[in-house]
Amino acid sequence: MSVFGFDPRVERHLIADEGEVIVDEVRKHWAAIVGAVLEMLAAVPALMLLAWVPQQVYWLPLFLALFLFVHGLWRILQARMDRFVITNMRVFRVHGILSQRIATMPISRILDISVHTPIIGRVIGYGHFVFESAAQDQGLREIRFVGSPDQRGATIQRVIQRSGLRGPARQMHRDEQRESASPTRRYDPAPRPDLYDTTPQRDPNDTAEMPWWRS
Repeated sequence: MSVFGFDPRVERHLIADEGEVIVDEVRKHWAAIVGAVLEMLAAVPALMLLAWVPQQVYWLPLFLALFLFVHGLWRILQARMDRFVITNMRVFRVHGILSQRIATMPISRILDISVHTPIIGRVIGYGHFVFESAAQDQGLREIRFVGSPDQRGATIQRVIQRSGLRGPARQMHRDEQRESASPTRRYDPAPRPDLYDTTPQRDPNDTAEMPWWRS
C-alpha cells in the first residue's frame, strides 16, 4: 500500500533546520474504522441477493456489493492517512488520500484543550480533543478518535510547559512565595529617644562630690 502513497510520512513536514522533533504521532483509534468494516461486510449479504433477483437485474446486487466494499475501504484508508502530530514547536494534522491537507497550530496559540470521552470511549480507550486557540484553525478544531486521550492531553501540556510559555507565571509565583517567607521589616514611626541621645552618661560608680566652684 505504501507504493501508492498510503502513508502520510509526517516527518517530511518537520522544520528540521529549526530543531523541530516529533514528540508524539497519534493515529486514529481502531474504533474509527468499525463502521467502515461493517460497511464492507455488508457487501456479502448484498451478493446473496443474486439468489432471489431475476437474471436481468443481476447487475444491481453486484453494483451494490462493489459500492459497499469500495466505500468502506476508502473510509479505512482515510483513517489510516489521518495523523495528528505533536512536536516541540506545534501541533499539526495531516490527512487526505489522493490530495493531502495540512492544518497546523503553534504551541503558543493553544489556549485550552477539552477532552470529551463518551461512555464507549471510556471502555475501549479513546476520546475526542477540542482545541480552543487564539484563532480557530480549520482542521484542528476537533480531533476525533484519539487513543489514550488523557495521556495525550498531558503530553501537550508538558510540551507547553517545556516551551517556557508559562515560565513567567511560575517565576512570579516563586517570587511571591519568597517574599512571603522572608521576614518583613517595618518602619518604626516612634523611635526610642535613648537610641539617639548623645549626652554623655555619668558613671553610676562615681561618688566624688562636685567642687564648690562648679556648684
